[in-house]
Amino acid sequence: MGGDGERNPVQPPDAVAAVDAHGLVTAWNPGARHLLGYTPSEVLGRPASLLLAADPTPAALRRAVASQSWSGRVALRHHDGHPLEADLRAWSAPAADGQSQWFLVHSPAPSRAVGAYDDAQLLEWAFARSPLTMAVYDVDGRILRMNAATCRLLGFDEQQVLGHAVEDLYGDAREEGAPSVPASAQRLIETMRSVARTGQEVRYEVAAPAAEAGTGKVTWWAVTMSPVTDPDGRIHGVFTAGCDITGQYEARQRLAVLNEVNARIGATLDVSRTADELADMAVPRLADFVSVDLLDSVLHGGDPFPGPVVGTITLRRVAHRSATEGTPEAAVKLGAVDIYPDYSPPARSLASGRPVLSGKGDDDFDRWTRSHPDRAARVRDYGFHSVMSIPVRARGTTLGVAVFARRRPEPFAPDDLLLAGEMVARAAVCVDNARRYTRERATALSLQRSLLPRQLPQQPAVEVATRYLPGSTQAGFGGDWFDVIPLSGARVALVVGDVVGHGLQATAAMGRLRIAVRTLADVDLAPDELLTQLDDLVIRLAAESNSAAGDSREESRERGWDESRDEEDGQVETAEGTGIPEVLETPEAEETAGDMAATCLYAVYDPVTRHCTIARAGGPVPALVRRDGTVRLLDVPAGPRLGVGGLPFEVTELELPEGSLLALFTDGLINARPGNLDTLRRVLSHHPGRDLEDTCDTVLERLLPGLPTDDVALLIARTRALDVDRIATWDLDKEPSVVADARKVTSDQLARWGLDDLTFTTELVVSELVTNAIRHAAAPIRLRLIQDQCLICEVADGSNAAPHPRRARTFDEGGRGLLLVGQLTDRWGTRQTSTGKIVWAEQCVSPV
Repeated sequence: MGGDGERNPVQPPDAVAAVDAHGLVTAWNPGARHLLGYTPSEVLGRPASLLLAADPTPAALRRAVASQSWSGRVALRHHDGHPLEADLRAWSAPAADGQSQWFLVHSPAPSRAVGAYDDAQLLEWAFARSPLTMAVYDVDGRILRMNAATCRLLGFDEQQVLGHAVEDLYGDAREEGAPSVPASAQRLIETMRSVARTGQEVRYEVAAPAAEAGTGKVTWWAVTMSPVTDPDGRIHGVFTAGCDITGQYEARQRLAVLNEVNARIGATLDVSRTADELADMAVPRLADFVSVDLLDSVLHGGDPFPGPVVGTITLRRVAHRSATEGTPEAAVKLGAVDIYPDYSPPARSLASGRPVLSGKGDDDFDRWTRSHPDRAARVRDYGFHSVMSIPVRARGTTLGVAVFARRRPEPFAPDDLLLAGEMVARAAVCVDNARRYTRERATALSLQRSLLPRQLPQQPAVEVATRYLPGSTQAGFGGDWFDVIPLSGARVALVVGDVVGHGLQATAAMGRLRIAVRTLADVDLAPDELLTQLDDLVIRLAAESNSAAGDSREESRERGWDESRDEEDGQVETAEGTGIPEVLETPEAEETAGDMAATCLYAVYDPVTRHCTIARAGGPVPALVRRDGTVRLLDVPAGPRLGVGGLPFEVTELELPEGSLLALFTDGLINARPGNLDTLRRVLSHHPGRDLEDTCDTVLERLLPGLPTDDVALLIARTRALDVDRIATWDLDKEPSVVADARKVTSDQLARWGLDDLTFTTELVVSELVTNAIRHAAAPIRLRLIQDQCLICEVADGSNAAPHPRRARTFDEGGRGLLLVGQLTDRWGTRQTSTGKIVWAEQCVSPV
């Protein structure tokens, strides 16, 4: 063969490269690096055209494609920029994926002139010296020719193997105590027999032990086997050729790991869970132990340090993972803090903002481990010798540090540092997303709690218990709410609503709707009228938000040219180390108030008449539980959701026995699990007379999982009825003389109730209200007194015209009545009825 013995010892090695069908470099040997100065990591996966100092002529390209081979002189570009003329030989061969690939070889110029050798000699040299593994076998598998690269791969000399079958060679080796046939050779034997039998070409990839014995490393080869046929197509042998694709294979493996990182890390918006996913991904495929330590502010959604962190820093252990069960190597417990001095590798990486590779023998690493006795013991006992410290950084801020450690024989290599950096960079974006979500969640929860009733008002109509549970969805909090609103005449309004959507905008919209409901309730509108007014409000809010969103989009379009120019100039901000454009917004960014809609159920209960009036705009129907445990879902007509407009709302009226339970809730309660509506019925049927707080707890426990995915609002009210002896009613004629009678019956009733202290004031109020009804309203006129926490005085008449105070002049004889009522009572007002109106006034009997 001539082999290595013919090579000049000082002559550079052959330069070999491979280019796939897309023009990308897929193989690069040391000779190529010696020729042009590029390392494999600088050229693998990049266009081969970048290595050319000048483009080849179209005619030369056509000849090469037509003949599937080419040789000639090419102008190449050296790593330092200067052009370099080189003689290249190129030929095409199928790759493992079936597409063609080109092999390029440059041999250092021999001492003899080019063309001084005949074709046979050139072919012999090409076969013998090729870095590709090439061999020819007969149909029985005996070796006819084998070049030096194949001999090195199989571990035999060519002169020793000619005429032998591959399996016979290893049989002889076994008799001498050598290992059995390697998997790569076994694959070669089986595939060669298949090709010789079928005549079909086969391509495959296989791992084989590296040429350096005892290192434990493997190289990956792309092997092509094709039949050797005569002109008549008869098979006479098998030809094999293999190319070392270790660099390409390892690049594919790194890419697969990063793809898995993208799929598995960041599945939840939880900081600790994301850190744990990073550690789980890295062990054992990259390291034997991984720890992730973060700043305390990150865990609570606070703002981390901008830029690198210099000096001694305190971090909290959030996650760690070990190849050993139980993670006995951890010197810091989960949740505990650790102090990293400024000279330690983790602190150095935080200060520089770059990964740091260290290990035993590094002065800073040894000093750091000695300063922490537990860590020094773990390093000694478990044999850790190579460590990578990777800063966890995203969007220009430092979040913490990830430490990778190995006790396996192979120390971390630069490629491992690159892979770990990519993994941590992608995980850092997810950690920062989780941090932002934590902050937004806390803000939304604080806002929502501030908008919900902190303490339910004291009122005589119902006993109430409520619950609100925020959802655990990543979209953020919803807009569920409840309210209990005291009304005139000892009545009460019960409200449950839900703004469609999640996030801060839904929470803010909920607050606006709750305030609007309270305002409309103070006007004493009927339930259907209140929902109609609320529907109009939601439509107006949506229109305003759509207008604002349109202005924002127009502003974005106006800025679009500058942003596009920045992107073309390479100025697009990306998450560090990932190449991913930074487009993160809060989870609710895509939900605009322009899509605003809501559901609402509004019920008014009167403890005097035990009459309940209910209307609803979407949402689930309420449940009624009678004292005997009978549960009925009330057939309240489902009006359209708020924000639809144009459709009426219907009212359901019913009389409730004293002690009945009325359960109002949002859809998050019944949609949490299938069959929850039936479960709710069963739970409520066993709790008609029990404590309402216990009833609420039981309902949530039985109907909800540990953390509901959607917000839940629940309100349960037990009705009360006022005793008849606390209510007094008189029908009055529309005659001025009845004013004195009204004062007299009022005085007598207050005496019976023991409220003599209020007699004088109440007589004045009754006198003014009855007089106004006689003068300005129509019959029938009715006076009613209600004794409760407040003394309520009501005068009903048959007119719909609402009275209003006016400013009387000095010598006017009238016009001061309502002003006087307003001064003498705690509050007063009017409400419409089906037959007219009621003017009422309240005086507090005792502080409430």
